[in-house]
Amino acid sequence: MKLTKTIAATALMAGSLILAACGNQAEKITVIDSIECLRLKHTVQLRKIRCALAEVTGIDKKHPIIAGCSTDRVDKGSALKATFDTYLEEMEKDGSLDTLISSYFDGTATFTYQNPTVTATPKAGDSKYLVVGTNAYFPPFEYYEGSSFKGVDIEIASIFATKLDKTLYIVDMDFDALIGAVSVSKEVDVVMAGMTVSETRLQQVDFTKEYYESAQVISVKAGDTTFDNCKTAEDVEAILNEQTSSYQIGTQNGTTGYMYSAGDEDFGYDGFKNLTTKGYTTGSLAMQDLANGKINAVVLDKQPSLMIAKAMNS
Repeated sequence: MKLTKTIAATALMAGSLILAACGNQAEKITVIDSIECLRLKHTVQLRKIRCALAEVTGIDKKHPIIAGCSTDRVDKGSALKATFDTYLEEMEKDGSLDTLISSYFDGTATFTYQNPTVTATPKAGDSKYLVVGTNAYFPPFEYYEGSSFKGVDIEIASIFATKLDKTLYIVDMDFDALIGAVSVSKEVDVVMAGMTVSETRLQQVDFTKEYYESAQVISVKAGDTTFDNCKTAEDVEAILNEQTSSYQIGTQNGTTGYMYSAGDEDFGYDGFKNLTTKGYTTGSLAMQDLANGKINAVVLDKQPSLMIAKAMNS
């Protein structure tokens, strides 16, 4: 099984979920964060680079992003990719990117965002708005704090919108609808939601440079000793390969964790065909079922796992 993949930048509306779990005398959750099953990289996804009838200003006609086009007209997604890569490089060089990310990990971040009031939801290409698609159940990268959006990607998106002299508008949707929203229906300009790169997705969307490296980890109920003697990802996989179909792993639909568990040829994951992979619309719902004893384990991104478990265990 291949253990190294690149993922793109793709939370917890926790109150009702935690209350429901507590009402059912839920058990505490242990995140086995010392063992990383996969290493992953966060980026932004944009429409595939191609020549198109779109007016883009501020791009030199000799820019490599327009290479091969028969005219000086280029898809706006191409311009955004070049622009976002530049912004990310600037933030890396001046240290502001590390500072921003660290603030969400240590709990000192204060930035939140509420969409402006509009008569109709803006679409991709709007001259006034930068429309960002996400799945806001992935702390600390994108999640809700009350009725406001919060997270690493939300704040980065806000910075990008300001640099573009636009107003940020966030569209929250199911994770597995995001690719279509940016590449087919063009509901959003970009996607920031923790999404893994694959050959199939590369045919549909472009990815910016990476700006954060994370990992997939496994979580179990506190007191579950199944993985106590494991020291490596291979040790974890050996135990998972010994389980039967009655053993259930929960994970979020369409994510790296789901493909890692269920298997996916495009991503190069063999999966664990001997056990049962159960998909959820959000990672927090999977964690809730784990706490309530309905499944045996959960595979999610490391930081979201830690934040969801902390909230549910408190």
